[in-house]
Amino acid sequence: MPKHFCLTLAMFVLTVSLEARAQDNYEIQVYSADTVPRKVTMVEIHSNFTVDGEKQAINGVAPTNHAMHETLEITHGWTDWFETGFYVFSSIQPGVGQDGGGWSWVGDHIRPRLTAPESWHLPVGLSLAQEIGYQRRKFAEDSWNYELRPIIDKKVGGWYFSFNPTFDRALHGLNTGKGWGFSPNVKVSFDFTKQITGGLEYYGSLGPVSNFDPISQQSQQIFPTIDLNLSPDWEFNLGAGVDVTNSGDHLILKCIVGRRFSWGHAPDAGLGKGRPPWQKTTDKYIRGTALRASRK
Repeated sequence: MPKHFCLTLAMFVLTVSLEARAQDNYEIQVYSADTVPRKVTMVEIHSNFTVDGEKQAINGVAPTNHAMHETLEITHGWTDWFETGFYVFSSIQPGVGQDGGGWSWVGDHIRPRLTAPESWHLPVGLSLAQEIGYQRRKFAEDSWNYELRPIIDKKVGGWYFSFNPTFDRALHGLNTGKGWGFSPNVKVSFDFTKQITGGLEYYGSLGPVSNFDPISQQSQQIFPTIDLNLSPDWEFNLGAGVDVTNSGDHLILKCIVGRRFSWGHAPDAGLGKGRPPWQKTTDKYIRGTALRASRK
């Protein structure tokens, strides 16, 4: 198993050694190292509303102020250590007329991801994701992007820690010549009850790896968040984020609603040592599905 995993990991990285800047304010999420279990599909809706954002078009990109960004994410687990996620981005722009208003398709991304199997007995959860995709020029400076996202996480008692040191690159657009950018993401949370987990999420965009942008040009967003573990089949994440630097988007509200579907068998247990805040709910889902399958 480790030999096959390492071979796939090597091919996974080498085949797309490019870059992608993440879709800004379309999918605001710090990843855990665990992948979706085998033969399970996770369907999520990401809803992000910019309360106070950019009010004018910059470099041909539509303003974000009072825009609602909706993202459909569908992730399927193929093996114990491999999943693929698909994204459809859309935006509801304020205003009326030819240059504003209405619901618009923005673009699509695909995200294959590998995780280190639990049989490796690593002290932390370890995963690697790649994301590549297209977005319309009206909504982004770059029409094609690539992202490489290592994921490290750990659960200690009621505490959960996740670090995503993300590297992204423009493949086609205004920022193609800037090389690799560094966009670190961090999540720290605590289980206050079995149903409620509170935490902080950090999203940074620091600029090119070779020479970070000045602080005034960076984006540093902090989101107080709540994860609700109300059902084995469902996942909820709510947050409000402020940008502590001079980014155009100063206040954003986000909501993630997810639903798990199992396809005719008991899904395998979660992987890794991280165990994100919702993992205990996933474990109940796995045990419940196994019980239902045994009764058929």
